[in-house]
Amino acid sequence: MKRTGRCKRGGRAPQRGFTLIELLVAIAILAVIAVLSWRGLDQIIRGRQTITNAMEDERVFAQLFDQMRIDVRRVATDDESTQAAVSVSGDTLQIVRQLDLPGAAPRLQVVRYRVAEGRVTRYASPPLANLNELQRALRSGEGQGWSAVPLMGGVGSISARMYVPKVGWTTQMKDVQSAITENQNNLKVPQLGIAPMPRSVTGLEVVVGATSLARPVTRVFLVGE
Repeated sequence: MKRTGRCKRGGRAPQRGFTLIELLVAIAILAVIAVLSWRGLDQIIRGRQTITNAMEDERVFAQLFDQMRIDVRRVATDDESTQAAVSVSGDTLQIVRQLDLPGAAPRLQVVRYRVAEGRVTRYASPPLANLNELQRALRSGEGQGWSAVPLMGGVGSISARMYVPKVGWTTQMKDVQSAITENQNNLKVPQLGIAPMPRSVTGLEVVVGATSLARPVTRVFLVGE
């Protein structure tokens, strides 16, 4: 009887599993870790998307302003265009620019930046060889032979101001016309000889507001530079 008692005391101990409370605590910890991990991953994805959108907006803005800079740098003189080479009317910015074609004489071209339904589109006339073609292009709309290139969408607002010497920044074409008239009168002074007529507009400021921007973007261009 004593030997039997010793065998029972020296036998294998019963196995012990996890209690229900321990399982619930483990599940709760795993749930917290999963939530924190998901939030971190979600923030990374959102941050990457924000950066991607910002880079795309920057690329679109750069494309728009680079094209404007090229056009403004190549602006013709007022006497070449027979009127203000740079003009602003409502939602349209018009530029008469010089156009150099390989193997051909220099030409003029009428370029219009027009805003419609939140999109900026650049319209360009075909090369203009003489004054009659220029006058027709200035009086007409964007008809046959004109190219139309959409440059930017999602535009909430766009505005332009012209810098007129002795006047400053203005949106009024009457200020530009007054400067042209004064420059034409000054050319009649004998001591000026045959000097070219000064530009009536020497600077252009463009302000673009987009739905994806907290504040509008402003760019200033030198005309003919």
